[in-house]
Amino acid sequence: MSDNSKSTTPLSPRLSFGEKFRLQTWLMGIIAFAVVLFLLVQAKFILISLAIAIVLFSLTSDAINSIQSMKIGNLRVTNWVASVAAVVLIASGLLTLVGLVISQINTVLTTTLAYTEDAQRAIARMFAWMGEDVEASVLATVQSIEISGYLRSAAGQAGSLLSQVVLIILFVGFLFAERVWFSTKLENLMEDNAQANRVSAIIGSIIRRVNRYLLVKTLISAVTGGLIFALLSVFNLQFAAAMALFTFVLNFIPSVGSIIATLVVTLVAYIQVAEPSTAILIFVIAGMIQFLLGNVIDPMLMGKTLRLSSFGIIISLAFWGAVWGVPGMFLAVPFMVAVMIVCSHIPAARPVAVLLSREGLPEEEFPLRPPSQKDEIEERQFAKAIGAE
Repeated sequence: MSDNSKSTTPLSPRLSFGEKFRLQTWLMGIIAFAVVLFLLVQAKFILISLAIAIVLFSLTSDAINSIQSMKIGNLRVTNWVASVAAVVLIASGLLTLVGLVISQINTVLTTTLAYTEDAQRAIARMFAWMGEDVEASVLATVQSIEISGYLRSAAGQAGSLLSQVVLIILFVGFLFAERVWFSTKLENLMEDNAQANRVSAIIGSIIRRVNRYLLVKTLISAVTGGLIFALLSVFNLQFAAAMALFTFVLNFIPSVGSIIATLVVTLVAYIQVAEPSTAILIFVIAGMIQFLLGNVIDPMLMGKTLRLSSFGIIISLAFWGAVWGVPGMFLAVPFMVAVMIVCSHIPAARPVAVLLSREGLPEEEFPLRPPSQKDEIEERQFAKAIGAE
């Protein structure tokens, strides 16, 4: 008897409409992230300038409001006068800082070639304890590096710095020109005064926290740079001003900036003195300065301004460093503060804010309370208004 029964194969499971929708949503999200990432990389020159301009604008906007409320006799300072004064002040500060940076870069570049051979031998001597063969191998490897190519690249970066500063000044000027109409635009965009006030409060919270962070960092970095200058001057070493400026700038990069600055200062000192004991002493003193100011004084002044996860800061540094390079590492913390505060007020994105916060409590100026039905309705309306739902 022949077996006419047909072998049956299990049918592939068919996705339901909800599963298809979720899958399409995930795919669209991945594609949108890839497109945004591509645009961030391709337009980084303009976007970095715009981000720095927004930070500078937020730093000076409160001061401009205070100037506007002042009276000189019977005359009141108008908005455009205060705005022009702010733009002139920012432009002067940026151009002065850029001029100082470029002059120090030129000083370092013109004297680096004279120290090239000494630097190569000093680096090789650091491995002498491993044997003469290892020392000779390290020296040959270091001598194979084309120093002139790196110097030309550094000179080119210094030249592009001025053009970026000019673009930042232009962006700041346009931001101050638009600041008068921002509240009106926000109300028309939200179409609800309550929601507009809430968005304005969130923006104000971001500005306050970022401003305090930047002001404290500037103070700590300036004191650290001044102490490094004094340290190198006591030992009569060259590049004291350059290393002080280098330390000041790198201290704005959290966690890794101070470590890199200390190592570079020690290496520069070691190349000049060629005595391990002196270099170790400078390393210890510079490390103590960084530790005392960065891990004791800085947290005392910062208080609970940031409340950011240390691991989250490292991830943010890695991401923005990969996307925008060194400028991205400077802006990593302000961006993280903004993301944490915004996500903490969107119900669907609140888990992100919890992960980014230090204690799992992202709110400080907007304390949570048991939500009522009215609060939930307002949350949904707010999420729809900003496109989060």
